[in-house]
Amino acid sequence: MTKPGNFIWYELLTSDAQAAERFYSEVVGWDPKDSGHPEMRYTLLNVGAAPIAGLMAIPEDCGPDMKPAWTGYIWAEDVDAKAAEVKELGGKVFREPADIPNVGRFAVVADPQGVAFQLFAPTMTDRGDMPKPPTPGTIGWHELDADNWESAFAFYSALFGWTKDQAMDMGPMGTYQLFKAGGDEAIGGMMNRTDPSNPPKWNFYICVDNIDAAEQRVKSNGGKILFGPQEVPGGAWILQCLDPQGAMFCLVGMRS
Repeated sequence: MTKPGNFIWYELLTSDAQAAERFYSEVVGWDPKDSGHPEMRYTLLNVGAAPIAGLMAIPEDCGPDMKPAWTGYIWAEDVDAKAAEVKELGGKVFREPADIPNVGRFAVVADPQGVAFQLFAPTMTDRGDMPKPPTPGTIGWHELDADNWESAFAFYSALFGWTKDQAMDMGPMGTYQLFKAGGDEAIGGMMNRTDPSNPPKWNFYICVDNIDAAEQRVKSNGGKILFGPQEVPGGAWILQCLDPQGAMFCLVGMRS
């Protein structure tokens, strides 16, 4: 999945970085390591020696209204060109393309429905032998809660070349449209959001060893269960949760 047009990185911006490190270490099993960045604390969340995601305190320049949240980085070979394309397709650029020394070039953007994500061109494109889902701690699914999934898909398809996979009829909840990102298998799904109080957003499903054990770890470490466990096609079960700082995250795993 590590090729242009795919999610390549995940990041938590939070109000209490140290507490979040402890929480996800206990719940997911990530091994937090300081990145060694000289100007800021940035924590790598590792599975073994492989970094899967990052974590940092919400930067002051984000303003007081910024809430803890997960976001995803999508690989763009030319960040500047893709940022311009985002504007042409009706999206917004919140932070113009900039370099992270020895890491890559990025831009913070949003689709036409206001869902934020990052464009990213890594300096190093060979990530070595990365663990793959359903290895615990990897990201197993990407889900977009949209105002209108059809127009959202049109945007991402035009921008990254994503294609439709099967569509699932969920009755009163509408259609759940699976999508591919250049590979043979679907990497996520899109649907119209069912709760108007929650804004459109990307949800990222973290693989766990056992969904029931993970549920108890969420609760015992100060998190909250929003939905589930719910069985999904293929026999896995999902949970949608809040961490103690209020960031939404999702888990996917089997039952014993």
